[in-house]
Amino acid sequence: MAVTDEAIVRIQEMIRNGELAPGDRLPPEKILSERLGLSRSSMREAVKALEVIRVLDVRRGDGTYVTSLEPRLLLESMSFALDLQSNSALLELFAVRRILEPAATAMAATRLTPDEVDDLRRRLSEVDSNSSVEGLVDHDLEFHAAIVNAAGNSYLSGLVEAVSSNTVRARLWRGLTQENAVSRTLAEHRAMVEALAAGDAKLAEALSIAHIAGVEEWLHRWNGEQPLPQPPQRLD
Repeated sequence: MAVTDEAIVRIQEMIRNGELAPGDRLPPEKILSERLGLSRSSMREAVKALEVIRVLDVRRGDGTYVTSLEPRLLLESMSFALDLQSNSALLELFAVRRILEPAATAMAATRLTPDEVDDLRRRLSEVDSNSSVEGLVDHDLEFHAAIVNAAGNSYLSGLVEAVSSNTVRARLWRGLTQENAVSRTLAEHRAMVEALAAGDAKLAEALSIAHIAGVEEWLHRWNGEQPLPQPPQRLD
């Protein structure tokens, strides 16, 4: 094991065993390196690496702290990696979304409160077939995020968000090029809300699968071969 990797593992162990808790300040570099029997240079590199993946927060002139370690924060590095994927990976991302999001939707069906259902209906009332495609995609992202968050699993929410945020361009271009995409999307959303309101987890899950598969079907026509055109720039 490389010395820097060993330093990373040792710091991770301190966090895992509770020696360092979220929000705690790490001992000064010199003291920590001596305590762990590692060089200051390897310790410095380990801190840099853990800062990149949002485990540590280096505050210049103040010290180094353990972050909140919340799932959304720790999953940011995965989101960054997904940002680097090419168009050919879009179908794989949608396949992952089709696995994760319907499961979260089914979980949400057993947990949604009447107020949360009303909030979903309110979101639906704010868009219609005359809405811009950009407005529809914004609605789509917020609508699905609200459902996934209602599942009550922060790790699942973070994973779905990381995957979903990297499918925005495909969803936007589909809305611009596919006939009746806006009205079809809204109709599918309404059906999902009614299933959720009824607490029907299996139906809500099935509708979510069909909803995501509709965009996948459109993507399949591109065969992953040609790049998606850049959508028009938003004026706002």
